Amino acid sequence: MAKVLVVGNGAREHVLGRQLLKSNQVEKVYCAPGNPGMLESGIEIIPIGVTDFGKLVEFVQKQGIDLTVVGPEQPLQQGIVDYFSTAGLTIFGPTQAAAKLESSKEFAKKIMQEAGVPTASYLAIKMKLSQSKG
Repeated sequence: MAKVLVVGNGAREHVLGRQLLKSNQVEKVYCAPGNPGMLESGIEIIPIGVTDFGKLVEFVQKQGIDLTVVGPEQPLQQGIVDYFSTAGLTIFGPTQAAAKLESSKEFAKKIMQEAGVPTASYLAIKMKLSQSKG
């Protein structure tokens, strides 16, 4: 039976954890950082932030977690899948490069146009913000 870590603290991660617990192949589900409502579903919450990759890896190794599932965009965008893979851990989610399709609308539009995928036209405006002195 598998132990699973779900990364995140929102409704999406709560549903993922609850559904994973329904599997006869899953014995325990942890969620980092989770939320108090998850406790009612039998999910154990772990007070580790979604971008604290070092502590997450340490937890996974210490607890013998078989699979990590990532919900939110931020850790994916920051490379959690690459980090876990480098550590030899099993994780479900796109690599940092692939997550760019979700995290950068400009990048996604460019890819869609290059691939001939029908999409609305777009215009990217680069703005330089200056710091005021005072």
